[in-house]
Amino acid sequence: MTTSEQIRVLCVRTGISLSELARKINQTPQNFNAKLKRNTITQNELNQIAEVLNVTYEQYFVLKNGEQIK
Repeated sequence: MTTSEQIRVLCVRTGISLSELARKINQTPQNFNAKLKRNTITQNELNQIAEVLNVTYEQYFVLKNGEQIK
């Protein structure tokens, strides 16, 4: 599942429209939708989305020894 698909599912499950989410992270709905289509959402934007929706977002690598690279 791409990041854009994850965001769309997140919106459905949290009951918020993509347009409303865009405004909450200080973007226009048109710009945000273009980013979703190109799948060019930045790490900072993902953190903003998690914050405004009050969810946890985690992205990191885990080495075989259990060490996490965040």
